[in-house]
Amino acid sequence: MTIKAGEKIPSATLMQMKDGKPTPVSTDELFVGKTVALFALPGAFTPTCSAKHVPGYVQNYDALKAKGVDSIVCVSVNDAFVMGAWAKDQGAGEKVMMLADGNGDFTRAMGLAFDASKFGMGERSQRYSAVVKSGVVKALNVEQPGAFDVSSAEHMLSSGQLVAP
Repeated sequence: MTIKAGEKIPSATLMQMKDGKPTPVSTDELFVGKTVALFALPGAFTPTCSAKHVPGYVQNYDALKAKGVDSIVCVSVNDAFVMGAWAKDQGAGEKVMMLADGNGDFTRAMGLAFDASKFGMGERSQRYSAVVKSGVVKALNVEQPGAFDVSSAEHMLSSGQLVAP
């Protein structure tokens, strides 16, 4: 069942590359006391994800921060090494925290997994974005298959889902 606005983000451990090694990141700690612009996508280095999705959040970092966002978090069902390499490739730096959900545990707990086996990709995340305040989903934007619109940084900024502090 897909998570809904008003529900708490599930507890899970994601991984981030830090100092050259995979480092656990607890969702319980990641979202506590913060406003987080969360977005997830089917895979690192895939066309739409690399050409539009991540770049939009990197480019709109200042605008999102001005609207009260404390952290921007990207999650993908990839391993931490791939997410670390992709973060460098995308110039994410300190702007977008690139987190690996290697086994898809977080994605399944969110109810947003899909089977991409016919493309040779196994289980992946649907493309979505969410505004999360103190661990609670305030807004959720799930894309239709093959679409890229409501999960973009631009949509998050223009939709009224964020209010300046």
